[in-house]
Amino acid sequence: MGSSLFDEMPALTPLDFFSLSADVKHTASLQQVSLRTHRLASTSELLAENAFAQMAIGWNEEGLVLSAYVEKPFEEAEYPQFSQADALEVFLDTRDLKTAGFLTKFCHHFLILPQEVQGIRALELTRFRTEDAHSLCEPSDIQVTCKMEQNSYELHLFFPAHCLHGYDPSTLDRLGFTYRLHRKGGSPQHFSVSSSDFTIEQHPRLWGSLKLTK
Repeated sequence: MGSSLFDEMPALTPLDFFSLSADVKHTASLQQVSLRTHRLASTSELLAENAFAQMAIGWNEEGLVLSAYVEKPFEEAEYPQFSQADALEVFLDTRDLKTAGFLTKFCHHFLILPQEVQGIRALELTRFRTEDAHSLCEPSDIQVTCKMEQNSYELHLFFPAHCLHGYDPSTLDRLGFTYRLHRKGGSPQHFSVSSSDFTIEQHPRLWGSLKLTK
């Protein structure tokens, strides 16, 4: 007897049925945010993932600050096969458009490497499918610092407002957001849906929402 349709479907997680949102606090810092004050809720249990990092994020009029506290030692960074080693991808939609089935000019896809590879430390990878696009930001404009410890590392990022097309907290207090944190020899960690089930870099409607609060 052949397999049924339900046998062929991927396993569903709770986040496949619900939208995801989180509050993000204002910060005066342009360098890093702490877990004590700006922790981003973990969704790993809902996604049936093994969490290996904690994330913190803050906003101000100058841009966005994101800190990844990775609870494993740094092993290796690669490029262009960055997903096979340690790396962080950040996805942002400055208009949080959940009705769009494609990337708009307000969407951004960034890659950050804990260690420079072939002169690359951070860059924007956004790949638009229509003429509704923006110019990609200069890699040097993304500020990256990384603190290495024996059993862990911290990755601190600042995305200036001019790198985020459409970013204007004074008129819109929310953002579309997700991330994909890679580790060498293991599965990645996500914020919203898992990339094992969806091509998240091409579907901003699947990204979570961040509410910018003070």
